[in-house]
Amino acid sequence: MGSSSSSFPPGNIYLDVDGKVQKVVFSRHCSPCDIKELLCSSSNLPRNTAIKVLNPEGAMVSIDATMPANSPNFLYKVVPLSTDQPGDREDMFQSVLSQVAEQFTRAFRISELKSEVTNRLAALEKRVEMEGLKVVEIEKCKNDLKKLRDEMTSRGGSRVSCSCKFNFSEDGKKVTPRRDVPTYPKYTLSQETIEALKKPTFDVWHWEHNEMLSCLEFMYHDLGLVKEFNMNPIILKRWLLAIQENYRNNPFHNFRHCFCVSQMMYGMIHLCNLQGKLTLTDLGILMTTAVCHDLDHPGYNNTYQINARTELAVRYNDISPLENHHCAVAFQILSLPECNIFANVDPEAFKKIRQAIITLILATDMARHGEILEGFKQKLDNFDFSNEEHVMCLQKVLIKCCDISNEVRPTEVAEPWVDCLLEEYFMQSDREKSEGLPVAPFMDRDKVTKPTAQIGFIKFVLIPMFETVMKLFPQIEEIMVQPLRDSRDHYEELKQLEDSMTVESSFMSRLKKDLKSE
Repeated sequence: MGSSSSSFPPGNIYLDVDGKVQKVVFSRHCSPCDIKELLCSSSNLPRNTAIKVLNPEGAMVSIDATMPANSPNFLYKVVPLSTDQPGDREDMFQSVLSQVAEQFTRAFRISELKSEVTNRLAALEKRVEMEGLKVVEIEKCKNDLKKLRDEMTSRGGSRVSCSCKFNFSEDGKKVTPRRDVPTYPKYTLSQETIEALKKPTFDVWHWEHNEMLSCLEFMYHDLGLVKEFNMNPIILKRWLLAIQENYRNNPFHNFRHCFCVSQMMYGMIHLCNLQGKLTLTDLGILMTTAVCHDLDHPGYNNTYQINARTELAVRYNDISPLENHHCAVAFQILSLPECNIFANVDPEAFKKIRQAIITLILATDMARHGEILEGFKQKLDNFDFSNEEHVMCLQKVLIKCCDISNEVRPTEVAEPWVDCLLEEYFMQSDREKSEGLPVAPFMDRDKVTKPTAQIGFIKFVLIPMFETVMKLFPQIEEIMVQPLRDSRDHYEELKQLEDSMTVESSFMSRLKKDLKSE
């Protein structure tokens, strides 16, 4: 990660090991030395063995991250080199020497990391002690809460089952404290990757979860939010891990969608120069809202929740049940000392931050789209960045833009998201049919196509909203608004093609019918 090749998938090669097929997978960022060790291990050879790789035709294959892929029908062979020749012995000596040097480097880095972790843990333990958050007290509190919940459950009787996986009545079912030091790898981002992160053209499909976590961590550091809120870097890691764990593996509303929205928000902050117009607190609110905005989304929208009378709909009185749930999960995670990135913020300041995040997450309910956009339009002519009400209106529109911004991205990045969204829609409509609930036409697999799903949304929702924002930030026209217009034209062309094929198919059917009747 962090180089121009960070978008490439892992390398795959197939070896002939004692007459059996052995698949070997390696990262594109592995050094030739690492790959040689991996090949030796896969071929049951000592890891320091000098080797060469031959294809079935006897040609040598280079051993590095760019080595060409093969197939199970075209196997490579790992052949140990004879160490009798002076040249081979010299190669082996150089190989061993480089490995020793690499091990020394790793050892020094590990020592530095241990020292850093020890110091930070010592500071954390001291703060926990000062704040009186003793483990015994926490356990006692948990036991008291459990007794209270059990008592309420016994009094309340049975409850309507909820299609939502997260359940507040189950003690620690999803959100659990993590006292260990987070272990996801730390990636060093190249300057090229850092610049790409600031643009809507960023391709989110070639990044693993650990890499996305590292990118999010970088964004918080880069924007100055870690320093502004005096965040403990280890707690920031734990919080991000807890966030990832509380996004489900839905076709669309998953952790990759969370990263997409957050990356687009980071990009808009830079593109619109919001660092020079908003406070760091406002930027922290925007980024944290983007990260948390769809937490524990069950894959079924508000319409389904309300029509099916789920526990979420009952709990929130049919008022934005999903968005209210996302807020609740977000702040339950933040309530854990191990995950509270705002632990060092003044209580009064935190109240304002919490209220702002709740307001913005609730604004992502598309049922309120017209109301929110109209409120922003009314303030455009005399927009004042020093006016809190004006800034809040802008923040609402920005989080909405980022939430539904996939069509701003290049076609090859945006179009797979349409497939994911339709898959989630079809899952819901199939369930609605089986339960006898109303089905929205745009979610019915028997009625909707990709062009029909996108044309109206782009023309009547996306373009008007982004063009409104463009009045305040003209610089987004070329980078964000024009791609939306191109996307609209693309889907309209597809729609015309579909219509012509339908007409042709209908004509051919009638023709065949007429010929048979003759």
